[in-house]
Amino acid sequence: MDSAVSAVDRAALERRLGHVFSRPEFLVRALIHSSLANECPQAPEHNERLEFLGDAVLQLAVSDALFKFFPQAREGELSAMRSRLVSAAFLAGRARDLGLDKLLLLGRGEEKQGGRLRDSVLSDAFEAMLAAVYADGGFEAARVAVERIFASFWLDGCGRPGKPKDDKTRLQEETLRIFRERPIYTRKTSRGPDHAREFEVVLRLPDGQEFTGSGTSCKRAEHDAAHKALSALDASKRLSD
Repeated sequence: MDSAVSAVDRAALERRLGHVFSRPEFLVRALIHSSLANECPQAPEHNERLEFLGDAVLQLAVSDALFKFFPQAREGELSAMRSRLVSAAFLAGRARDLGLDKLLLLGRGEEKQGGRLRDSVLSDAFEAMLAAVYADGGFEAARVAVERIFASFWLDGCGRPGKPKDDKTRLQEETLRIFRERPIYTRKTSRGPDHAREFEVVLRLPDGQEFTGSGTSCKRAEHDAAHKALSALDASKRLSD
């Protein structure tokens, strides 16, 4: 059943998780729904045991991240944020982000009934996948995966409603998700008369890429550079997917 997950799909998922499986069979098991095992007795063990383990790993990893990223939050606030982050609807969204909905191995009956679209099935698959990371690489690997997958939610208060995100915020979220580091902005030059000043800023990504932005203020120059960097990252992502 290892061939059920192609090398290309596995590599793409591993990049998003920040973890390369030394034992890919854990990942395969995480993607096997009980409906397939019920229809095919020769199929390997399905993902329900991993789901049980993943639920506990997720609770601890999310609690650890909330404790770190929100040092001023009280116990009640932390509990409320954790409740939202481990809800079935939220986890199903993250499963779709990772492409687990396309990789799941379902029985024919479950497939016909729309199981691939159901939040309950996808959230269970997410927990099983996290348990697979834990079983393969230990808690540190699982913690890193959770921080990467939920990166944007640590930055904006766990997804609470707010104004639309600007390019600088979006870029910071992306660099934290991809590189686990923030971009660096450096003022380069300014020229022109005081009433029509033009500023240049150099933005450096953690992988060494640099982008130059310009504007009538440092802030606008930074946003211009961030916009260029986002465009480059989006283009790179489309090529790799």
